[in-house]
Amino acid sequence: MSVVRFGLRLTLAVWLFSSALLAACGGGASPASPTRPLVREMSATARSYFTELLDIMQANSIYRKTIDWPAFRQTAVGVDSDEQTIRDLYPRIRGALSLLNDHHSFYVGPDSTVIRSPSLPAACTDPTPPPVHVPDDIGYVRVGSFGGIGPGETEFAQGIQDAIRAGDHKNTGGWIVDLRDNGGGNMWPMVAGVGPILGNGTAGGFVDPDGNTTWWGYQDNASIYNGSPLVIVPTPHRLLRANPRVAVLTNCRVASSGEAVVIGFRVRPDTRSFGTPTFGLSTSNDEFPLKGGGTLFLCTSTMADRTGRMFGKAVAPDEQIADPAETVRRAIEWLQQ
Repeated sequence: MSVVRFGLRLTLAVWLFSSALLAACGGGASPASPTRPLVREMSATARSYFTELLDIMQANSIYRKTIDWPAFRQTAVGVDSDEQTIRDLYPRIRGALSLLNDHHSFYVGPDSTVIRSPSLPAACTDPTPPPVHVPDDIGYVRVGSFGGIGPGETEFAQGIQDAIRAGDHKNTGGWIVDLRDNGGGNMWPMVAGVGPILGNGTAGGFVDPDGNTTWWGYQDNASIYNGSPLVIVPTPHRLLRANPRVAVLTNCRVASSGEAVVIGFRVRPDTRSFGTPTFGLSTSNDEFPLKGGGTLFLCTSTMADRTGRMFGKAVAPDEQIADPAETVRRAIEWLQQ
């Protein structure tokens, strides 16, 4: 409710109360003039902004082919639409994201307010993984989440490759890539960082509702999207033993971009995954700046592995193991076979 509308209602209520009091006391001899109804209408600025947001959803949503858009827009706009500013629209934007029901889209307003699509039901009960210790012939690297952009991307990716360099020895017979608790964010520094183990070439793709696939992967020292480098590692490392055997560790707190990295290791030769299924946000968001300020991060495609197999839900490991310590033990056992 806006301050202006509340003020009008309050003034009207006081006036009616005063009129009734005067009538009861014999005052107010002249008949009262008829009151004019309050006009409830969205401002041109707010309407244009919200229309643009709905247009973007209709043209690009992952569900654009299955949603009844006339009904969607009628429900989203609703009645009694008297928003005057972009901030007034926040409850209505939240409602539109709820109607999409893709669990992944979100909106960032001009004032940095974040409004998210309702998430999947929280059902993760996996315990926190304890510190990992591996024998000398096994390499280990943890790939955590990263939410930034800009110079921090390069530093993050370089840090992962530096950790790989430190653990890479002539007798290293295999690698553990630990993605447990990776809640997502920006996948490109993650891919660039783990690239030496992932290997050169296509690792995965994004499939839109029309069936078009945009491929991504790693090449030499950079994460690649649609053939173009995104995050470039300044001092890349090349493994002493190329194309190693890899064990990937997952749990139910691996989400979104973390799941993309998990999928990147699917179908890779000499690779096996251990742990529990991921969270289930293996879809991709695209960024759409709005003319009045703010940005819509809209879910537009489904993650796929390097063969084109689509996911869109939780990614199950090859071996499901609930105990995090046992997960590591079994991964080491498999690597040493």
